[in-house]
This record gives sequence, structure tokens and C-alpha cells, in this order.
Amino acid sequence: MEPADFSGAEEEPAFCNDLSDAQVTIVGLGLMGGSLAAALKAQNACRRVVGVARRTSTLQMARSMRFIDHGTRDLQAGLAQADLVILATPVRDILGKLATIGDDCKPGCVILDIGSTKARICAAMERMPPHIEPIGGHPMCGKETSGITMAEPNLYRDRVFVLAPLERTAPRAQDLARQMLEVIGARPLLIAPQRHDRLVAAISHLPYLLSVTCVSGAEALAQDDELVWRLAAGGFRDTSRVAAGSIPMMMDILLTNRGPVLEAIHHARERMTALEASLRAEEIEALETQLVAARNRRKEVFP
Repeated sequence: MEPADFSGAEEEPAFCNDLSDAQVTIVGLGLMGGSLAAALKAQNACRRVVGVARRTSTLQMARSMRFIDHGTRDLQAGLAQADLVILATPVRDILGKLATIGDDCKPGCVILDIGSTKARICAAMERMPPHIEPIGGHPMCGKETSGITMAEPNLYRDRVFVLAPLERTAPRAQDLARQMLEVIGARPLLIAPQRHDRLVAAISHLPYLLSVTCVSGAEALAQDDELVWRLAAGGFRDTSRVAAGSIPMMMDILLTNRGPVLEAIHHARERMTALEASLRAEEIEALETQLVAARNRRKEVFP
């Protein structure tokens, strides 16, 4: 009997399991994507870093700063040979890309996003083609400034980096993501998408709205007395800091995390009402109790 000829049999794709052998494609080279590229290159962490951006000037800047090995405005070309894809664009842009890029990626490609909300992104990841390995992510860091010129290789160091793997996410894909976090010095934290969104609504998205309210309140007073801005000092600067952030980014966050943000607003309104009631009634002990509780918790969280 002639031996069976398997020369035409379809071979299993060779998956990349080691970050050092991987091509990492970063889609979006702003502060977050640019800093990630910078960190990977600084550590010589992977075989190749490819950047995808809308503007040629951004790609030129990234190349001149040696943050990437190659840059392109062609998303399909940037994805074609990627072993690990990082989506570092605004949340609604990420949602749009997740619906279309699956067929542009090779089998076994790991797709990790770094968007600020997770439930809708992870739901969109569930609908991706089966040959893709998606995993949700969110680094708990950033600045009010944006753009490739603000990027820095140490942005992620010692910062919590949320990972939200799906049930379909293979262990090897999670391991590749963890390898990247180890290289950039981040601290991984596994958390479910819905739980993530509820928690960040309270500690990130609500503070933004309170910061906006702080500025708006002072603006209302300034209609009668503009001296308020000359008196504004460190306390106002610190409290209002995040109001200076990116409006498109925050619009994406608020619209894709609407339910948890509304819940956070409700709880904040209850606390403000309690403070107002104590002050109005001159209930000194009750007012002081609320202030002391908040001060003590703040010192616990940030010694």
C-alpha cells in the first residue's frame, strides 16, 4: 500500500506565545497608544512595533521618537501580520473597529483594547470571528493632555491595568497580554466588565462631572464678580483639574457607561443633600461626622 500523502493537508496556524517573537500593532498613537509603543521599544520587548494613525505627521513623529518600527495609515495593512493588536482609540471608535477588523487579522491574533469602559466593548468582542482572541483592557492611568508628544515610556509603570477576558479568550491569549503588562511595569487586575464599569463610574467618571460642576459653579458666580478667578488657587486647581480633559473622550465614556454613571450621580446627590441638610440645620456634629469620615477614607486610599 502506498503511504498516505499529507503534503496538501491544511496546516495548523502557528500561534505566537512569546511577546519577544510578536509583532505588536498599536492602533491609535495618542498619549496612551504612544506611551505603550514607547514602553515596548524602550524594553526591546517584541519583534516589531507597528503604529497605525490617521495623520502622517503623527506617524512621522512616532518614528522620529523611535516609538515604532513602522507606521501606516492603512489599518488593514497594519493588522495583516500582527500577533497582538492594541486598540488605543476612543471607545466608540473601538466599537466600530471591532465590528469590521476581524477578517483583516490572521488566525490566533490577540486583540486587546485599552478603552475606558468595558461592558459594551466586551459584548462587541464576543461577536468577533472565532479565529480572533479578544480580551478587554483598561489601564488606570492617563493625563489631561493628549497626543503623541505627551507620550512617555513610564506612563504605565506601577499602575493597575484591568484585564477583562471573555469566556472564549484562550489562556495563551491572556498570557500574551500579561507578558506585555509585565514588560511595561503595569499591575494586572482581572475584573468582569460590568463590575469594572460600575466601579470606574464612581472613581473616575463621576469625579469628572463633579469637576465640571465645580468650574460651572464658579462661572455662575463670576457673572457677578470676576474676582473669583483671581482668588482661585491650589484647592480649585486640584478639584477642577480633570475638567480640562478631552471632551470627545469623555463624551464616549459617558455615553457608553450611561447607567453606572447615572447611578453614581444619584449616590453623590444623596451625599450632597445630607451635607446641605446638616449645614442648613446647623447640625454641627452631623456635619463634622461626614467630613471626618471622608477625610479618613481619603487618607486610607492615598496615605
